[in-house]
Amino acid sequence: MKHDNAAGAVARTAAPGAKAGGSSALKKIRRDYDLYLMLVPGIIFLLVFKYTPMYGLIIAFQDFSIFRGISGSEWVGLKHFEKLVHNDQFLQVLTNTVLISLYKLIFLFPAPIVLAILMNELRVMVFKRTVQSIVYLPHFISWVIVGGLFVNILSVNGGIVNTILGKFGIGPIPFFLDQGIFRSLIVFTEGWKEIGWGTIVYLAAITSIDPQLYEAARMDGANRFRQMLHVTLPGMASTIVLMLILRLGHMLEAGTEQILVLYNPVVYNVADVIGTYVYRIGLGASDYSFSTAVGLFESVVGFALVVSGNAFCKKFLGRSIW
Repeated sequence: MKHDNAAGAVARTAAPGAKAGGSSALKKIRRDYDLYLMLVPGIIFLLVFKYTPMYGLIIAFQDFSIFRGISGSEWVGLKHFEKLVHNDQFLQVLTNTVLISLYKLIFLFPAPIVLAILMNELRVMVFKRTVQSIVYLPHFISWVIVGGLFVNILSVNGGIVNTILGKFGIGPIPFFLDQGIFRSLIVFTEGWKEIGWGTIVYLAAITSIDPQLYEAARMDGANRFRQMLHVTLPGMASTIVLMLILRLGHMLEAGTEQILVLYNPVVYNVADVIGTYVYRIGLGASDYSFSTAVGLFESVVGFALVVSGNAFCKKFLGRSIW
């Protein structure tokens, strides 16, 4: 009887879908017009703020003049891309970008996963929620404030860290002027600000895991570590893959806003990334065409990384975005 009811429910659910399967796209839109209407604001937003500005990419193939505009500027083909490839300064910037992104990927990508698993094991809900609120609060603070905060904490003149080091007889360390430390500082400040937010995403993924799986694991004699290994981690796998692919798409950004706030000319050699380079060349030197070519190069590489990462995950992990 129970089986018959279930079959009936499936049949009732499947019937409209089967009918729609043979209908035209117009009939589907007419049937679900309210759902399609909800898409309109999002589509308009994308068209106005995402796709329309792409028209400006044309200046990457021109010697753009603000007085003659896009329509009057001279076409130069791939001149700026050739300049980009043979530019020693850009190669240094590209190296910095890749290195900083790799450091962030290696040290910061697993951290929210580990933190989410550990927080999931907490049984005192008041303590768990308090920790949860404390770790994700920095996400809502702008990089300008975070930069000012760390500049004060790490300052050579009265900063709390150098004051404590002084108590142990260690001389002041110029964290923001030392090329050997600055990349580590970038990774640390990014971790302090964003690990909590990533943890929330993975905690949400953990809550979607069927509790019966944990119960079955306990009946099979699995301890807390085994449950974490064989139930929690596989349950988070789809979210981990999704976040990894999205992260790959931002590999060449490397935290432009963060670095722009924290760096200075002394550490340009190790901290100047593509985003800050585009900002300096585009606005500082008014070389709009070259900076647009650099930005287009970054976008194309990011797109290629997303497609490649998705294909890799699909082939070797059996999971992907599309």
